[in-house]
Amino acid sequence: MKIGFIGGGNMGGAIIGGIINAGIADKSDIIVSDKNGAALENINKKYGVSTEKDNKNTAQRSDMLFLCVKPQFLSSVTDEIKDNIKEGSVIISIVAGQSLCALGAALGADKKIIRVMPNTPALVGEGMAALVPNENVSEDETGEVIRVFSSFGRCERVTENLMDAVTAVSGSSPAYVFILIEAMADAAVAGGMARDKAYTFAAQAVLGSAKMVIDTGKHPGELKDMVCSPAGTTIDAVAALEKNGFRNAVIEAMRACMGKSNRLGNE
Repeated sequence: MKIGFIGGGNMGGAIIGGIINAGIADKSDIIVSDKNGAALENINKKYGVSTEKDNKNTAQRSDMLFLCVKPQFLSSVTDEIKDNIKEGSVIISIVAGQSLCALGAALGADKKIIRVMPNTPALVGEGMAALVPNENVSEDETGEVIRVFSSFGRCERVTENLMDAVTAVSGSSPAYVFILIEAMADAAVAGGMARDKAYTFAAQAVLGSAKMVIDTGKHPGELKDMVCSPAGTTIDAVAALEKNGFRNAVIEAMRACMGKSNRLGNE
């Protein structure tokens, strides 16, 4: 099976690494095309895969074709490859805000298309991805793509109406978490801690807390209550967060993200 990538950025690289590490395909069976020569050089050096600048050729050779481009470049790419896609190829789009309907209109109603929303923690093997296939994709083909994304994190099948929510809750949310870590570290520095240690303490606290939610299956509120001793330090910190609208700020941020994702799909 030949696997092609149009777009050689960070997310494409994460997927390639996952495929190779999981033994889904050999590096000799992976092709990456990009107009950016520096991106191709980096991908080739890091993963040892074939690279080229011809998107049409990549589309013609690929049994599984990943579209890993920015939304503003998608239309030019689909115009370029729509008449050069290998028959029976499964096309996986990780382009934000682009519906299956729009992708089908651009590439052909008969094409097998799967829409996926991954996130950047895939770069360290802890990604979260959601996918939805169109009616042309078989269950076996969907399962193979789930296997690919599960090789560097977790992957779940959802209905397409949830993809804007997925974008907000996992696709874009690492940015919110990085801001939280940075703010926690700043406060620790103000309290006298060296900055490198402050980042380590803050990041490990977030990592451990997330693992507790997943591994224990307990409600986040229950886990929060376990930390908040009566008349202790933590409940005062939680009260300060609530007073300053922490919870509402997160909700509003996600609403803004969902709104922008929806608008991208309608442009």
